[in-house]
Amino acid sequence: MNGAPQNQIIIAGAGIAGLAAALAFASRGFSVQVFERAPQLEEVGAGIQLSPNATRILDRLGVLPALLKTAVRPNAVSLRDGRTLAELARVPLGEAAERRWQAPYLALHRADLQSALLSRANETSGIRLVTGAAIASLAQSSAGITVTTVGEAGRSEASGLLLVGADGVRSAVRTHFSPSRRSHYSGEVAWRTTLPADSAVGRALLEATPADTVTAFLHSGFHLIAYPVRGGAAINLAAFTAGAGLAEKWAGNVDVSPLRSALRATAPVLSRLADEAGPWTAWPIHTVDRRPPWTSPGVALIGDAAHAMTPFAAQGAAMAIEDAWTLAASVAASPRDLAGGLAAWEAARRPRVEKVARRGAFNRFAWHASGPVALVRNLVLKTRSPEKLAADLDWLYGWEPPDF
Repeated sequence: MNGAPQNQIIIAGAGIAGLAAALAFASRGFSVQVFERAPQLEEVGAGIQLSPNATRILDRLGVLPALLKTAVRPNAVSLRDGRTLAELARVPLGEAAERRWQAPYLALHRADLQSALLSRANETSGIRLVTGAAIASLAQSSAGITVTTVGEAGRSEASGLLLVGADGVRSAVRTHFSPSRRSHYSGEVAWRTTLPADSAVGRALLEATPADTVTAFLHSGFHLIAYPVRGGAAINLAAFTAGAGLAEKWAGNVDVSPLRSALRATAPVLSRLADEAGPWTAWPIHTVDRRPPWTSPGVALIGDAAHAMTPFAAQGAAMAIEDAWTLAASVAASPRDLAGGLAAWEAARRPRVEKVARRGAFNRFAWHASGPVALVRNLVLKTRSPEKLAADLDWLYGWEPPDF
């Protein structure tokens, strides 16, 4: 396809969702322009887990080989009591995951994923990336969409068949066609840091849990996830607590008193992390109401812009990647009926995203349980074999993109 507007896709945002969408559309012959409001691409964050439903698509996009150079293929997900460190349940991953779900489960640094996506986009013909350019306005018509961008280079216009809002939880695209639909603070904070595996606190942590495992330490009102990244040279930590006063944006060098308090009654190797594993970055968890439409004439929202959810199913990035692939497939399948293609895509995605969100809510309830509820949880988990726990995830990890 040429660069005519009817064959051109405009994408707002060059994060995981935006770059995955650019690759997905380009692989189907579309010309793609990606506008990123930041003057340069810098991925803030720490670790990320990519389950087989995501890596399956990344393989089709040609991104997986680069990820495998630095990613870790954990052998299991282990649920442990945060006070005693006793293992409550174990889900086999590694080779077992690849045999069962036909794609790997990876743990890696978010910057490595961003770098791999960007590298693939830069070497893909038909993709043009413009940084330092924010979407200022958009005009929808039966012929497509025209956006005006502003930045250091001034104002410019771009026209195309479709505008994809992949600009995150505080999406400007979402605000343009749904002004009242804003993100909401969930009341919880994610505390993130990455520490060297060979540091004193890193070695102590690795004595409590295997180095090749994603471990969730469960405790009343709180949980901590630990897993290896950067080929096992570092350990990513993500702790989740209730929080107040951090509702607007992430912050580094913050007061770790809430985290210290949450860790106080845990095992010694965990309770020391608040003071010894930092510096910590506090990320207020925002969500977006998933009920309003994700599409309007010539516009589609994907990833956090459409349905930001809490991270307790570790599926935020995966849902964005699934959105990107399926949106491109649906639009390509309906070249003369964009409205029909968008409607088919949204109808297919909503049940899937809702089910994932419910799984995340259930995980949060179970992992933060206390008292009798925690006792029942532990008893139930002990009755579930690793094979049964893996089977419970077939619907999630074994998912295949639908045909449109």
